[in-house]
Amino acid sequence: MQITLLRNLVQEMAGEGSGQIVDILFDKRDINEFLIAKKMNLTINQVRNILYKLSAEGLVSFTRKKDKRKGWYIYFWTLNTEKCLMKLEVELTKKLEELKQAQKQREYGRYYTCKNCNIEVTEEKALEDDFSCSECAEVYTLVDNTNNLKELKGKITKRENELNEIKQELESVRVKTKKVTDAAQKKLAAKKSKGKKAKGKSSKAKKVTKPKKTKQKK
Repeated sequence: MQITLLRNLVQEMAGEGSGQIVDILFDKRDINEFLIAKKMNLTINQVRNILYKLSAEGLVSFTRKKDKRKGWYIYFWTLNTEKCLMKLEVELTKKLEELKQAQKQREYGRYYTCKNCNIEVTEEKALEDDFSCSECAEVYTLVDNTNNLKELKGKITKRENELNEIKQELESVRVKTKKVTDAAQKKLAAKKSKGKKAKGKSSKAKKVTKPKKTKQKK
């Protein structure tokens, strides 16, 4: 499900058809942009346009290397999984709040419909129109919110499950990232400590004890 949500997120950010890039970059590092273009059946400029949009949101990062033969730079792209999950968390939370607000309105509000025009209006609008459709003059019918509330409840449950899964995945990614960072820092500290010890031994070896001056007998 995570892949599907990431595809949807990328399509929202970069446009229709861009979600395929998630399948190419997910759980991989430094993917050649020309390989991405080939797999997506797009031109290099089209792919760069997608990647630049995602990069502006911090969802992807890149390194570049100069092609010694051709002389130009080639970009290698990596999906920033943690940033993507954080963005998803924000978006899903926002959608969940919208659904809960809609549920509240349905529970406490009254809605009317025109069966001829297939339109729905709030009670305030119905009052303004004298409970008659402004398009065809058909009398409005009170809407039974039972099915709407059932549908909203299903959507809310789905979003809550998705959000919980994203939070768990995000926590897992953060733990993994922390382990990698801690290991790298530990390795760096050990290297520095080893360097200091080697420098200390070298300094000691260079120290030479000066011989004492002896008085010559006359």
